[in-house]
Amino acid sequence: MSVILEVKDLVTRFDTPEGTVYAVNGVSFHLNEGETLAVVGESGCGKSVTMMSILRLLPMPPAKILSGSAKYRGQDLLQLPEDVLEHNIRGREIGIVFQDPMTSLNPVLSIGYQITESLKYHLNMNEQQARQRAIEMLERVGISDPARRLSDYPHQFSGGMRQRAMIAMALACAPSLLIADEPTTALDVTIQAQIVELMIHLREQANLSLIWITHDLGVVAGLAERVLVMYAGYIVEEASVDELYDHPAHPYTLALLAALPRIDKRRSQRLKSIPGAPPNLLVKPHGCPFAPRCELAFDRCHIENPPLGAIAAGHSSACWVDVNTGRPQ
Repeated sequence: MSVILEVKDLVTRFDTPEGTVYAVNGVSFHLNEGETLAVVGESGCGKSVTMMSILRLLPMPPAKILSGSAKYRGQDLLQLPEDVLEHNIRGREIGIVFQDPMTSLNPVLSIGYQITESLKYHLNMNEQQARQRAIEMLERVGISDPARRLSDYPHQFSGGMRQRAMIAMALACAPSLLIADEPTTALDVTIQAQIVELMIHLREQANLSLIWITHDLGVVAGLAERVLVMYAGYIVEEASVDELYDHPAHPYTLALLAALPRIDKRRSQRLKSIPGAPPNLLVKPHGCPFAPRCELAFDRCHIENPPLGAIAAGHSSACWVDVNTGRPQ
């Protein structure tokens, strides 16, 4: 299986009046052709900033990519000239579905205009060709009467329809890789399930490689092949979906799984929460960033940050403790 995206030692900082924000701290991962990779973690852990850094969509300043590489089909996206990245990669080879369609869609431009714009820019389509392609894409994502809805504005669409329109826009130029940044967060559970089902169908239909960013491990189970768990700008665990659920190896992953609501639990049992709060990223990390919230932490955890290391085939974790025994490894 060929690798379509390989990221190595990505470091991103934000210089703010309050100080330097240590947003992404040496992240490395790969994505195989036709694979779905889920990136999981609490809000503020660096999931979106990592992906925005790869496409260089962050405002610079205050953002600064200090080091690393992001090779898409052998081309380092962090070294490409801006015009090449803009014309040949963003929207054309790599599509992105942003987190909140209400703020990502332009409220004063019609849905049709926003879809056809990228088709004209990247594929040099004329007005008629772009309009026909836009109708096909809206129909493909399940919007009824697409020819009429092209002239509608974002406020005339429901939340689920806006998300479908965003997906149609991201897939209009037939990219090879799609980054979906928490595309179901603001939707109710019924619409969430529909969007997930739609994405699975579209991925299989177009042989897409997919990166799905989420804080909900419940969504991941039926969607992804592999999972990256992020915390405080670090990858703390990487494994296949089955391996992660069956043998979680990092205390943070265990805490996320324990916080999931379960239908086999009694109503009288309270949902578990993770104590404490995520670390202040204005403070340079020392030791394991999860140590202050970890029930298994010991002295070394507060002094030295564990590297991400293999514990089984295709399974890596960054922890000094064996979570099965609670003892140092």
